[in-house]
Amino acid sequence: MADNDSVLTAAHDWVGARLALATVTSTWGSAPRPRGSHMLVHEDGRFEGSVSGGCVESDILATAAEVIAGAPFARKRYGVADADAWEVGLPCGGEIEVMVQPVAAAGFDLALFDAVATARAQGQAIALTTDLATGRTQVGEGEGFVNRYDPPRRLLIVGAVQIAQGLAGMARELGIATTIIDPRARFLTEERFPGVTLDDRWPDEALAALKPDAATAVVTLSHDIKIDDPALIEALKTPATYIGALGSRRSHAARLERLAAAGATGLERIDGPVGLDIGAIGPSEIALSIAAAMVRSFHAR
Repeated sequence: MADNDSVLTAAHDWVGARLALATVTSTWGSAPRPRGSHMLVHEDGRFEGSVSGGCVESDILATAAEVIAGAPFARKRYGVADADAWEVGLPCGGEIEVMVQPVAAAGFDLALFDAVATARAQGQAIALTTDLATGRTQVGEGEGFVNRYDPPRRLLIVGAVQIAQGLAGMARELGIATTIIDPRARFLTEERFPGVTLDDRWPDEALAALKPDAATAVVTLSHDIKIDDPALIEALKTPATYIGALGSRRSHAARLERLAAAGATGLERIDGPVGLDIGAIGPSEIALSIAAAMVRSFHAR
């Protein structure tokens, strides 16, 4: 899964300038950035995004400058093949192929950035196909390099507890938009969750309105049956990619009995006790275990 949000923002901000777009089209071995990752280069040398985490960006910048100046689109392959690998190569041992296109009708048309942004804002996926012979990209799946842009990843946390504070911070660093849901006003405050979207509706009502999709994770942390159970019942009605519930094995078994009695189905989808088993102790480590399980689920999808 490639994170290209900053590139989409830069494309909007740099309208009117001459630009080039570099894209990872193939990876082999231990590649530092996934297939589909973008790096947008401005005519003045500024850039946003990454195709290798820093390994080959300097060479890509030089190629992008040539493309901006009028050179045809280029395809380049990088790996560890000689003594200069640390200068223009991948010390991690992997290999990548990168194409560099002009941001123009003959390459990656500027309107395509808007098409991607619009689809993602509507919670929809969109695919773009690039003809590797001509370097021209258009909407839809076809012959050539197909890049799929999924909706933005979301995390809906039910229960404004201490674990939620740590988890929300980790989600922010991962570029996952987070909403904290809790009808208890004393828990749900901006002081405790700065910069996070807060929702004071009852969880089942909030989830019904927020409509979790396949790019959404739902985690219940309140440890209050009146809050967590309705949220889980509602979450199970959706295609949410990850549903987790805090609690011990014993309390989770009791939870499953209650949910089954309430008519809920798909109970096997609930990750309980929530998170990867890393022997977590304390709120911060538990939040880390939840974040890891959530990311694993996103990538598995």
